[in-house]
Amino acid sequence: MQLTQFTDYALRTLLYLAVHRDRLVPVAEVSAAYGISNHHLVKVAHQLARLGYIESARGRGGGLRLARDPAKVTVGEVVRATEPHFHVVECFDGDHNTCPIVGACGLARTLAQARERFLEVLDGQRLADLVQDPARVGKLVKIWTRTAGATRRQLASSE
Repeated sequence: MQLTQFTDYALRTLLYLAVHRDRLVPVAEVSAAYGISNHHLVKVAHQLARLGYIESARGRGGGLRLARDPAKVTVGEVVRATEPHFHVVECFDGDHNTCPIVGACGLARTLAQARERFLEVLDGQRLADLVQDPARVGKLVKIWTRTAGATRRQLASSE
């Protein structure tokens, strides 16, 4: 199972906001912390706001914040909301399936069960669970700070 980059960025954004619940977080800060395109992150933030996971405030002093309690957001629901489909193999896509063995193959059933188990595991993990351990959060903040500093230095040297 492979998630899209969009879902990856959505999960990372939610994780960052869950750690920084005490303030509005500028998109540029999240972008710098992960070393990813601000343009892509704006699209992710827009979708997350549309889905009700985050709130955004525009203008000077604006930014992003969680709109929901992280204890009530599962990783599985975010993945379902941000992934375009779960077509693990071609035959899962009824509109575009050209597999010649679809009627006789037992693999699709096995892969469908694996997909369901994958989502069940994600459903058991809440956003709050990911930011509960102070040691882990401390490491995350150090990584984000180091990455953001490196990104800012790269931008400054390219100007």
